[in-house]
Amino acid sequence: MFARSCGRHDRGQGLILTAITQSVGANRADLDTAELDTVIYVETPEGVLLELRPAGLPVRLYAFMLDAMFRAAILYALVLVLSVLGGLGVATMLIAAFLLEWFYPVLFELTRSGATPGKKVFGLTVLMDNGLPVTPGASITRNLLRTADFLPFAYAAGVVCMLVRCDFKRLGDLAAATMVVYRPVAPPPATLAEVAPQPPAMALSPRAQAAVIAFAARLPRLTAERAAELARLATPATGRDSSAEGLVSDTDRLVSVAHWLLGRR
Repeated sequence: MFARSCGRHDRGQGLILTAITQSVGANRADLDTAELDTVIYVETPEGVLLELRPAGLPVRLYAFMLDAMFRAAILYALVLVLSVLGGLGVATMLIAAFLLEWFYPVLFELTRSGATPGKKVFGLTVLMDNGLPVTPGASITRNLLRTADFLPFAYAAGVVCMLVRCDFKRLGDLAAATMVVYRPVAPPPATLAEVAPQPPAMALSPRAQAAVIAFAARLPRLTAERAAELARLATPATGRDSSAEGLVSDTDRLVSVAHWLLGRR
């Protein structure tokens, strides 16, 4: 099913790989260009490679402010209810305020979503460095150490720590070995466009064949402009430049090559 590679086509294959792997990025070894987004790859004990995207300072600040509003609303409701109890109500309110300040994040981080309501609104979650769900000890540690992040004022230490690290960890995250990342979203089922298969115009190495097939599979997730740009750079695989013909697009031609490589002939 795979065509044999040919030495004189190394330059063309390099062009194909450079163009297509920018959109595929399925394996860390295939990434020949720099990522536009900050991505951290974590390998599980089962050998599964996880792609984690750390959340930066602005979105975490928005989530923190939203959670602060939620806590204030809860505390205000408790004040209205407990004010009729006099001194007992005041004592209960103080205990509730302490628990809300320090254990409100822990309660939600240990749920299935791994995120407080504020983080959930912005699509964030808290994970361990190895990509597993956060543990109770780690959640308590990262939240109690907000005191250190606050120093000397207004969370200055935490902000500086986040800005100098590519994974945007604050001091509490460093101590607890945790990370705030964007919640992984399952990609939609990938399907190949319905075009007639055609053989490649050049012999492709197994790696180049895999890149062409992966491009076609990820096509529904790309914009039409980006797909056309990548397919135009990969014209050595199709042998034609559709910009002059105006009939079949470069994208369709590359997808038809993918069909042929998959044995649909």
